[in-house]
Amino acid sequence: MRIYSWNVNGIRAAVRKGFVDWLEGCDGDIVALQEVRALREQVPDELLDADGWHHEYQPAERKGYSGVGLITRSPAESIATTLGSDEHDAEGRLQIARFGKLTIANGYFPNGNGKNRDNSRIPFKLDFYARLFDRLQPLVDAGEPVLVMGDLNTAHEEIDLARPKENVNTSGFRPEERQELTRWIDSGWVDTFRHFEADGGHYSWWSQRGGARARNVGWRIDYILASPAAMPYVRAASIHPEVLGSDHCPISVDIDPGLLR
Repeated sequence: MRIYSWNVNGIRAAVRKGFVDWLEGCDGDIVALQEVRALREQVPDELLDADGWHHEYQPAERKGYSGVGLITRSPAESIATTLGSDEHDAEGRLQIARFGKLTIANGYFPNGNGKNRDNSRIPFKLDFYARLFDRLQPLVDAGEPVLVMGDLNTAHEEIDLARPKENVNTSGFRPEERQELTRWIDSGWVDTFRHFEADGGHYSWWSQRGGARARNVGWRIDYILASPAAMPYVRAASIHPEVLGSDHCPISVDIDPGLLR
């Protein structure tokens, strides 16, 4: 069973760039999307009419901004979309969905940059991390399998971006952001890709300026984290830089379907 996560940088634009063809050929069972930037009624019919998929979208109140979505072979048994913070909830950044025993949290974590790229949104970003951690902790404590996936907007270690020294003061690689992700890992969450791949040079986002993607000058800011009860069922974790259509590429995990039962 394969689960994907992908920041599509606008679902309407992604569909124009071949997203439906990718979806129909990806061999996925669950596809978690971030930065959908569309209301449900704005999602192209070409996508909604694709055979055999169920769709759930959580848009931001502000049109054309943020938003997450789940495209799945089987419908979720339940979906929650709130963190209990009006400020965060208004931005449409979260879906917590249940599939059998498995809980999936699909998140578009905030960027710490303010309007002037001044790092002024880092406290808002860290509050999102902390609220989601606390929201999921009772499930983890109960030994339930949970996967957290999405654009976490943080490169955890120097190996996770091409130019760490030049970005020590850039949101996404600030010490306080990295420390928060470390807190998750130290609490038992597993960075699934890093579990299987120790080498550098693997990124999931590239600037659209200066041919960064062609030169592979990127950042690994998209993750799938597994709770201690979920990790034994994870068989592989991958990044798919060959898939175009966004400034991010998809990431995935392959899991034993027994995780759902």
